[in-house]
Amino acid sequence: MKSLVRPKKYRSYKGQTGRVAPDLLQRQFTAERMHQKWVTDVTEFNIAGQKLFLSPVMDLHNGEIVAFETARRPVFSLVKNMLDKALDQLCNAERPILHSDQGWQYQMPAWGQMLESRNIAQSMSRKGNCLDNAAMESFFATLKSEFFYPNHFDSIESLRDGVEDYIRYYNNDRIRLKLKGLSPVQYRTQPLNQPSQ
Repeated sequence: MKSLVRPKKYRSYKGQTGRVAPDLLQRQFTAERMHQKWVTDVTEFNIAGQKLFLSPVMDLHNGEIVAFETARRPVFSLVKNMLDKALDQLCNAERPILHSDQGWQYQMPAWGQMLESRNIAQSMSRKGNCLDNAAMESFFATLKSEFFYPNHFDSIESLRDGVEDYIRYYNNDRIRLKLKGLSPVQYRTQPLNQPSQ
């Protein structure tokens, strides 16, 4: 048997730097339709002293990662580029709640302005309460236990490519019991009103 010691978790909270949004999600991690509730966060990977940061956004209807971005440093452009990609998935009438922790990136005026420009409600976890964003934390735990910890990476580039491949697998092929044994994309694209078996 071999023990694995988890490295220190990346935390983006640096004190209250701007207005703090209310917790609109209230740990209600289910959604009746796509683009109703989104959650986001940032996690880090460390190999041989080099770091890679991942910023995804997840749809709570089916657990699909609708957009993501990676970067070598946890700068604002990491979350901005991710949000740009996510917003491109929306129709004009779609206005999801977007929930995050109180990371400094999500307290930036530019972040709030991006959301306001699309009439998207900003929601934030309470300070120091990871359970308020448990759905995103669960994805990070699955990603690291299934992909990151069991593998060896020769470079940050190979890690980044692997993260991208894993997210494609997670969305398209990895089945979930709560989705009736379908992957997130299969669940989203299944014909509506199928007769029950």
